[in-house]
Amino acid sequence: MKPVRKAVIPAAGLGTRFLPATKALAKEMLPIVDKPTIQFIVEEARKSGIEDILVVDGKSKRSIEDHFDSNPELEFNLTAKHKDEMLKLVQETTDINLYFIRQSHPRGLGDAVLTAKSFIGDEPFVVMLGDDLMRDKVPLTRQLMDSYKDTGASTLAVMRVPHEDTAKYGVINPNNEVKPGLFNVSNFVEKPNPDDAPSDLAIIGRYLLTPEIFDVLEKTKPGKGNEVQLTDAIDTLNKTQRVFAREFKGDRYDVGNKFGWIQTNIEYGLRHPEVKDALRSYIKDLSHRLNEEDSKKTTKK
Repeated sequence: MKPVRKAVIPAAGLGTRFLPATKALAKEMLPIVDKPTIQFIVEEARKSGIEDILVVDGKSKRSIEDHFDSNPELEFNLTAKHKDEMLKLVQETTDINLYFIRQSHPRGLGDAVLTAKSFIGDEPFVVMLGDDLMRDKVPLTRQLMDSYKDTGASTLAVMRVPHEDTAKYGVINPNNEVKPGLFNVSNFVEKPNPDDAPSDLAIIGRYLLTPEIFDVLEKTKPGKGNEVQLTDAIDTLNKTQRVFAREFKGDRYDVGNKFGWIQTNIEYGLRHPEVKDALRSYIKDLSHRLNEEDSKKTTKK
């Protein structure tokens, strides 16, 4: 059984939810405090033992490549001014085996993964979506890799969501729980109506897939939104080889929408050594002021 060494990060989306900020800036470069969201994904991959990472990007995504490239002028300036800590932060982003390929047309997640076929070859690999930041003692990608060592099969990350939210996700129909938190899956449903959802276990942004998925993706016809849905291909793959689901119990942050991005910035800011104390005081003061304003409005009525 071949080890999992490679990861694919789809980053070709237009980021329309964040317009106008994403008109010229890649959505994946929006910062969480002082770090682009895609850097968190890359760091999770490296902490999990991934060696090579392919970023599937699109037009107006040059800023991602520039971020992970060296910047001699900046590094020289920081060296001359003896700003060693800042220099270390800058150089850390270049010490990565990172590759790029362009998805020329937005045909969906399944099509984005298919562009990685030559890069992956005949090895198992992980797909990591940039809209989901995961926090746990053991990185979620590492958890999937550990499950793969036991099963040798494709394994998806799932998390329990409110039933009314199942229409936003791919959802699994669990067959049985073979180990604590590891489910054998009967089938997968892409964004079901809550009345038809087979469970509350939603697929979140981490997938460990065997290379046979590429043959399936090549034959998968466009589904919802006239896009090639990765969930549809996985459901087909599950008919010929087992696919498991690993329930994630850590913290998930959805940075794919405005509120989730703001919420994530606040929570990460409250842990950031440079701003946590000032941010905590500000939140307390702001809450006090807002309560006073609400009280005055109520009194006037």
